[in-house]
Amino acid sequence: MLAIAFLFCVFLGRFCYVQLFWRQDLVYLALDQWTREIPITPERGKIFDRNGELLAGNESAYSVYARANAVKDAAETAQTLSALLGISFEEMKAKLSDRSRSEITLVKQAEKSLVQRIEGSGLAGVYYSRDNRRVYPYGSLAAQVIGFTAMGSEGTTGAERFYDSFLKGKKGEILYETDLVGAEIEGTSASYLPAEAGMNLKLTLDYRIQAIAEEVMGRTLAATSAKAARCIVLDPQDFSVLAMVNLPSYDLNEPPRDDMDALNRLSRNCIVSDIYEPGSTFKIVTAAADLEEWRKGNASAFSPDHIFPSSRTRSVDGTTIKCWSDHKNGKHAEQTLADALNNSCNPCFVDMALSLGKETFYSYLTAFGFGKATGIDFSGEAVGMLIPEGSVRDCDLARIGFGQTIALSPLQLACAAASAVNGGCYYEPHLLREVFSDDGYVSFRAEKKLVARTVSEETSRLLSSMLEGVVREGSGKHAYIEGYRVAGKTGTAQKYENGQIAQGKYVSSFVGYFPSDAPRFLALIIVDEPQGSYYGSTVAAPCAKEIFEGIIRARNIPPEGA
Repeated sequence: MLAIAFLFCVFLGRFCYVQLFWRQDLVYLALDQWTREIPITPERGKIFDRNGELLAGNESAYSVYARANAVKDAAETAQTLSALLGISFEEMKAKLSDRSRSEITLVKQAEKSLVQRIEGSGLAGVYYSRDNRRVYPYGSLAAQVIGFTAMGSEGTTGAERFYDSFLKGKKGEILYETDLVGAEIEGTSASYLPAEAGMNLKLTLDYRIQAIAEEVMGRTLAATSAKAARCIVLDPQDFSVLAMVNLPSYDLNEPPRDDMDALNRLSRNCIVSDIYEPGSTFKIVTAAADLEEWRKGNASAFSPDHIFPSSRTRSVDGTTIKCWSDHKNGKHAEQTLADALNNSCNPCFVDMALSLGKETFYSYLTAFGFGKATGIDFSGEAVGMLIPEGSVRDCDLARIGFGQTIALSPLQLACAAASAVNGGCYYEPHLLREVFSDDGYVSFRAEKKLVARTVSEETSRLLSSMLEGVVREGSGKHAYIEGYRVAGKTGTAQKYENGQIAQGKYVSSFVGYFPSDAPRFLALIIVDEPQGSYYGSTVAAPCAKEIFEGIIRARNIPPEGA
């Protein structure tokens, strides 16, 4: 009796499970047996710039399918389709005769006119559904940031890939009732399960600033016969990215899919994913660390009034570190910190780094985000290369002070410079502004995220006044704009190949911003291997001036005191 009762409970429990918990799965399996489905591709979410300008959209296209089991005459159907689709008769007939697969994709991304001709042929077993074709109205604009999709559906690079879960939507289906062999049953009606459109993105990019920066950097790339030209424009108040330029580039509507090497090279966002030795633009960080320690009362730090000795070299650990040039009409004169920034004097920054010491200097390198990712919403971010604190020697520390023996991404340097001059706030950089649906519902809106405090507001103001002097009367004077308070720092770095200096190969750069007392636009310019003149002061600084002048016109920014 107990055994019978136990078995009864087992069967009752199984019965309840099948009826109550397994019901939906069994209904789906049964539905799958007597129906065949045609997938409906959802409309992919659109991508806009911060002003609502469309950067990535869609246009209608169609996919054509066939079911071999439902095709009545494979030879006749193949003859008609091969003529319409441009596929050989033998290949088409082989597809239509393959009854091992319930559904065969004949063509994707087809024009409506083609689908209408197929439909007019009255071919049994041939179906079609609406698809999407991704279109980019501005072609190559911000190509590495926006990215592209695989045949209009799945994000492959850039924001298209990073935010694919928002953009792709949910697929729908058209269900047809079929018999046991998969042939459609006459007299039955199809069921329609609509697709759900993807969500739209509004990026922080400003297409006007992006276009200005690309135009300026494109002319510089051509004029200098450089290997590459790059630029990032940030808003220092929240680290939102206003522009990212990577040249040479490509047209998003026609990516070179048949040349994978070219595709990978041209679609790479080097601002985020590549690293380099920054050279003298890094002196902003060293100066900020020194001024902050002086403000705190650290006796090892140099005050703004300190006079650095008039020597063109420094000897550290048996190695001689030279300045890039003599100053003051051939004589390397005594200099203050402001003079050292104006003249971009390496020995003065060697003195600062060594005087601060390894522990203190490294605490600032950490605060400024070096050796770790910034956290930007983009795939493949580089973390840079920073010698571990326990392994760094004095000669390494000395070179880090003026931007050698450290490698970082352009994004890392732009963020570090922005935090040094915006009052000492290091925010998480971001490209996404909001996610919203076609009906206007906003599901996500980005807010600025404070990551660290780097220096005090007092230090930031003092440093900014010195960097304004660099543009007004120092090495950055080619970025000067009458009536606007532009500040910045030039950089000219040697390149290394196989551990040795590559003769004649340089990276020219400039990081600048305005207005200097309340920065709203910060630009980092990088020109890789320019031919002829290669100094950051003559190659990169003029680019920043042109970009800032373009921003002033686009935003209608009045001059100081107007």
